[in-house]
Amino acid sequence: QVELVESGGGVVQPGGSLRLSCAASGNITNAYAMTWYRQAPGKQRELVASITGGGSTIYGSSVQGRFTISRDTAKNTVYLQMNSLKLEDTATYYCKKSGPVDSWGQGTQVTVSS
Repeated sequence: QVELVESGGGVVQPGGSLRLSCAASGNITNAYAMTWYRQAPGKQRELVASITGGGSTIYGSSVQGRFTISRDTAKNTVYLQMNSLKLEDTATYYCKKSGPVDSWGQGTQVTVSS
């Protein structure tokens, strides 16, 4: 099973930017999708962005146009570039690798606050 470690979270003002990283202990093969989810207190976990092995991407409607997902297979890392952050982007962000058995990271906290 692949181990995933997220990093890059923090506190940022509205309108600011952050880049999250998800580092995998093993190879991120091009056969499986990598997905960022987020969960705010009292809310359900929601899909933020996903990238397939072929490089196709999808985004949640609330982040479309502001967030960008990318992957660097040489570094076994997936990134989430978050721009124009809003108060409602505050959440714990999780990385998931799809596969015969899904792998999840422990999460990284993003707080958008003025």
